[in-house]
Amino acid sequence: MKIEQIYTGCLAEAAYYIESNGEAAIIDPLREVGPYLKKAEQSRAKIKYIFETHFHADFVSGHVDLAEKSGATIVYGPTAQTTFKSHIAKDGEEFKIGNLTIKTLHTPGHTLESTTYLLLDENNKPHCIFSGDTLFIGDVGRPDLAQKGELTMNDLAGILYDSLHSKIMILPDDVIVYPGHGAGSACGKSMSKETFDTLGHQKEVNYALKATSKEQFIAEVTDGILPPPQYFAKNAALNKGGYTNMDDVYKQGLQALSPQAFEDIVNQTGALVLDTRDPQEFAKAFVPNSINIGLNGQFAPWVGALITDLKQEILLVTNEGKAEETITRLARVGYDNTIGYLAGGIEAWQNAGKEIDNITSITASEFEQAVIDQPTINALDVRKPGEYEAEHLENTLTRPLDYINDWTPELNPQETYYIHCAGGYRSMIAASILKARGVANVIDIAGGYGAIKETNLKRTDFACPSKAMKV
Repeated sequence: MKIEQIYTGCLAEAAYYIESNGEAAIIDPLREVGPYLKKAEQSRAKIKYIFETHFHADFVSGHVDLAEKSGATIVYGPTAQTTFKSHIAKDGEEFKIGNLTIKTLHTPGHTLESTTYLLLDENNKPHCIFSGDTLFIGDVGRPDLAQKGELTMNDLAGILYDSLHSKIMILPDDVIVYPGHGAGSACGKSMSKETFDTLGHQKEVNYALKATSKEQFIAEVTDGILPPPQYFAKNAALNKGGYTNMDDVYKQGLQALSPQAFEDIVNQTGALVLDTRDPQEFAKAFVPNSINIGLNGQFAPWVGALITDLKQEILLVTNEGKAEETITRLARVGYDNTIGYLAGGIEAWQNAGKEIDNITSITASEFEQAVIDQPTINALDVRKPGEYEAEHLENTLTRPLDYINDWTPELNPQETYYIHCAGGYRSMIAASILKARGVANVIDIAGGYGAIKETNLKRTDFACPSKAMKV
């Protein structure tokens, strides 16, 4: 028996490769399917099934492409409906993979088709569950994504409670829980950094499993849930209805463009220029009106949260050799319309004598001096509301990056704005977006709040127009 968790940090997503006696199954595959095919080929195993725990909202699954390339059967749980060929399993239905058995446990609540897959070993003993977004380590799935008609978030939370108590919590304590996500995913609110655990330990430490009544469970699970990112519903629709073949996405996107060709396409199409270099590299020189979302952070989720049109044509500026990785990570969240990248990167653009822009980035000490010199300075804190509420500079403006499309109109393009996040990644995203939208005087604080805390500003009260968040 072989069980491999394939964890992708930038999405906080876990796919699984299961193998026994020459047969294999994949659970919740990512969009690019080559790694799964390679694993099976190296082991001389045939991929027999592709199990989907639910219609994912935070990423586009590779189920359709993988089925086409491997001949495997796509399996969903009860109530699922797809426009492509799939097997809709009955609750309790069993599937054989070599000497192993995978049993369908219908566990609605996160979504109505959500299903947990119980793996029984060679002796028919419960070994582990692949719980998708039903049960996480330290949390459970958010119950607000599948509201339909009169079905409310509280209704779904109640359904989730019943699923957990009737299907999962009755299993032996030594069963291993393999969830669909870990810390950082927007599919839950308090997931652990651990990516697997025993069910018995989760019963002891998971707040949701410790609830003593359905009413308490509903109240605790629904408390503090932020609105889902705008791309969630769009990704779920792609997972239900199918999507562009990944080979075609690469063919279209891997077009190396000279600086002149790149500029011509920008002028002709209005394509979004997405620069994926590190924030401080970007600040020094970039193609005018570029948006910076660095590959070295939670790239795909931020693309999904901030670029509202999945069909938006995108041109890339990347570090050398990073174009294919960028296209892959864009496609994971449904952005298939990359139409080329700048050959030679920003250096080629500068060498061709093309116009460049920059963003001023200052140290926390320089920011401290700016506050002393000008007590009415405008400072934007673009961290999440929970981060701000935990600790912040007094009288700063809380303007979460997640909602930048809502609060940008509040800003005065003639004013100067100092921007910080926790460490500098999100603040540069915000600064680049604001500058592209005509707010010319934006200043990034390198190192973010982590660096600011080392100055005396953590004890300084300075005046700003407002600290209320308007979204």
